Amino acid sequence: MGSRSRERRQAKQRARDNRARDNRARAADAHRPAGRDADAYQRDRETADLMIGAALHAWQAEDSAQLSRYVALLTEPPASSSRRRAVDRALVAWLNRLVEEAWDRGWQPADVMRAVSREAGARPARLTVDAIAGQLRRYATATVDERWEAQLAAAEATVWWADDDGWLDAWGEREGQDRAAAVGCALTVLGVLSALPRLARLCPPPGTARRGTLHPDQAAGRTADARMLDRVRALLAKAESTGFAEEAEALTAKAQELMARHSIDYALLAAETGSRAEPTGRRIGVDNPYETPKALLLDKVASANRCRAVWTKNLGFTTVLGYDSDLDSVELLYTSLLVQATTAMTREGSRQDRYGRSRTRSFRQSFLTSFAIRIGERLQGATDRAGAEAAAETGRERLLPVLAARDETVREAIRTMFPDLVSRPVTANDQEGWLSGRAAAEVASLAARAEVSDTRPG
Repeated sequence: MGSRSRERRQAKQRARDNRARDNRARAADAHRPAGRDADAYQRDRETADLMIGAALHAWQAEDSAQLSRYVALLTEPPASSSRRRAVDRALVAWLNRLVEEAWDRGWQPADVMRAVSREAGARPARLTVDAIAGQLRRYATATVDERWEAQLAAAEATVWWADDDGWLDAWGEREGQDRAAAVGCALTVLGVLSALPRLARLCPPPGTARRGTLHPDQAAGRTADARMLDRVRALLAKAESTGFAEEAEALTAKAQELMARHSIDYALLAAETGSRAEPTGRRIGVDNPYETPKALLLDKVASANRCRAVWTKNLGFTTVLGYDSDLDSVELLYTSLLVQATTAMTREGSRQDRYGRSRTRSFRQSFLTSFAIRIGERLQGATDRAGAEAAAETGRERLLPVLAARDETVREAIRTMFPDLVSRPVTANDQEGWLSGRAAAEVASLAARAEVSDTRPG
């Protein structure tokens, strides 16, 4: 389709979206009081907007006394229902506007939920889920990227309330909170949203996405991806549940070889069909405690699966860039290895120095750092074995240029998205923790070979 046709389609879609918003606005106006009551409502609404804006300034200034004052002003017993309705509508409008601004700044639903949870806690994060579900009603389904829908489904984000005017009170009732607490929670969410920085855009925001645009070979490969991922999930679930370290290592090795061989086969198929697929990105949460070695583990898993990872410490996530099927592999394997490493670390118990002071934190930091480095070596070994096997079957002169081209494309995507990237070494200062972590990653050989013939794309 030519660029002019696309522009016409987009213009028509924007017009439809604008008409839908106008219809909703007219429906809301129909419920507003008339005459003198309408004048009172308008004054109440303007006052509510001003107080919400002032409350946000108090939140940003970390002035808890002023913030509490504005919560009280917004929730004091109203002289009429008009005032309460004005406050509720003002809060919903502010939430809609700041959520939309987050999309414009490159954030996705999972990113926003994670940021609110990290900054303010679980209850404001649950209110954020509702706010996102409500805001996304503004867009036609065909203009919302599939990745957004997957994130919403994972968070169980739905519009469960019957009327926006009663949403905040209904939410407070579900949470066991009074009105003042519910309004305070909404203001906290607004504060976090207002402070979100600009991020690199990883996929089109709502209203601009186009469904059904996968290249044919990409769409055909999704079935093979699903079969492969099901097998990997089964292997990793066994690795997490077994009480035997050697078995866990062998199962993880099988999973890595399976993913590596699938990635190679998919790369060859893409080269043969002239695929126009490009690297994409995914943000994966990296949380305290011990966030530094966790980020290192994710980096090692990404490298072993032909991806690149960039940790944004202050926002609590790592951006992983690569091809879609490889990103799925990274996320699955990282999650499983984190479970395995944490289980092994916890099994080691606490530690004290010779003076009886706790050194558990430094021990665990070193344990996880050592685990990440050694498991990275072993994962890379499994990837190299899969590559050698594929080269023997297809010929090195055919395989190596394909893999080199894909690797360079991913590196170029990193350079473009993070032009000022700086690498810093990860250190560990507890020798016992280092040795224990290395031992946990070293327990068994990773020479197990996965059967992959029935999961190759095509």
